[in-house]
Amino acid sequence: MSDTIFGKIARGELPARKVHEDDLCVAFHDVAPQAPTHLLVIPRQPIPRLSQAQDGDEPLLGHLLRVAARVAKQAGLADYRLVVNDGAGAGQTVFHLHVHVLGGRPMGWPPG
Repeated sequence: MSDTIFGKIARGELPARKVHEDDLCVAFHDVAPQAPTHLLVIPRQPIPRLSQAQDGDEPLLGHLLRVAARVAKQAGLADYRLVVNDGAGAGQTVFHLHVHVLGGRPMGWPPG
């Protein structure tokens, strides 16, 4: 598994405030929240970037989105934004695929 901070969280080597955990992924609170509710959903499988996912990863990618919706609902969010940054130029700082679940405040458009 990837030796990023998210890989270490997925393996249980680093603590996180987890809100969901299953065989495929882990969801937890972001340590530097950008909204009142800011959760991350990460696959246990180390995929560095969305653009590096393979055709066989489609069931996993769908699972990440379903878990994102589930944890948003559990957090009491009626409206929320999902964000996946792909590459440093897009703002990705940890190269282990992750879905941001942001909510608890109005979201403007365009986002950045």
